[in-house]
Amino acid sequence: MGAWLAKFLASQGFSVEIADPAGRLGDFPHLDDWRSSSLEHDIIIVAAPLRASGVILEELAERRPSGVVFDVGSLKTPLRAGLEALRDAGVAVTSIHPMFGPDTELLSGRHVIFIDLGRPDATKVARELFASTMVMQVEMDLDSHDRIISYILGLSHAVNIAFLAALAGSGEDAARLRNLSSTTFDAQLDVARRVSRENPHLYFEIQSLNEHGPSALGGLLSVIERLSESVSEGDEAAFVAMMNQGKSYLESSL
Repeated sequence: MGAWLAKFLASQGFSVEIADPAGRLGDFPHLDDWRSSSLEHDIIIVAAPLRASGVILEELAERRPSGVVFDVGSLKTPLRAGLEALRDAGVAVTSIHPMFGPDTELLSGRHVIFIDLGRPDATKVARELFASTMVMQVEMDLDSHDRIISYILGLSHAVNIAFLAALAGSGEDAARLRNLSSTTFDAQLDVARRVSRENPHLYFEIQSLNEHGPSALGGLLSVIERLSESVSEGDEAAFVAMMNQGKSYLESSL
C-alpha cells in the first residue's frame, strides 16, 4: 500500500518522500533507511510488513517526531506496543486500515477504518486525507478491529486458499474445469484467482499474527466437518439446517 499512498498523496499536492530499502519508486525522493531522515514531516505513514511496522513504530516513539504518525496495517494488536509507545511519548499518532488493495483506482464504495488512540487531532488529519474522495470512513476501536478482521479477511482468505488448494490437489485439469464450470464455480474461481495473486507472506501474517484468528479458523474447520458428516451419513436434515442457518444469518442483516 505504500506505493498507492505515495501516488494518492502526490495527487493531492503533497510533497512525498519514500524510505524503502527495496529501492526507488518512480521519481519520488528516496531514502534507503528511514533512520537517516530528519523526520521533519507533517505526516509520517508506516506502510511495511506487520512485524517490521511494529519495530518501526517503537523506534519512531524514541525519536518523537513532531508530525502526525499512522500505520496502515491489516492487523493492529501486533502493533499495539509501538502505537502506545508513540502515544505515551506525546506523538500525534493514530491508525488506519484501508480495506482495499494497491490495485484500486476508484474509491467509491470502498472503506477505510480509522482507529483513534486518544489523539483525535491526529485522527482528524488522517480522515481529512480522504475527505475529497467517495471512500466510506468507518470508526472502530483497537480491541474490536482484529476480532472483526479475523472474519472479514482471515476467514474469507482461508476459504479461497482452501478452495484453490483442493482444486490443485484434485488431479483435474484447470482448463477443463473452467470449460465445464457453473455460475457458482465461476464466481468462486474469480475471487480465488484474485486471492492467489496477492502477497502470500502478507496473507500469512494476517492469519498467524491475529490473536483472534484461531477462533475463526476453528469455526471454519468445525463447519466443514459437520458438512462432511451430513453428506457421508446421508443426513439431509442436518445439511438443510446448515444452509438455512446461513440464509437466516444474512437475512437478519437486511
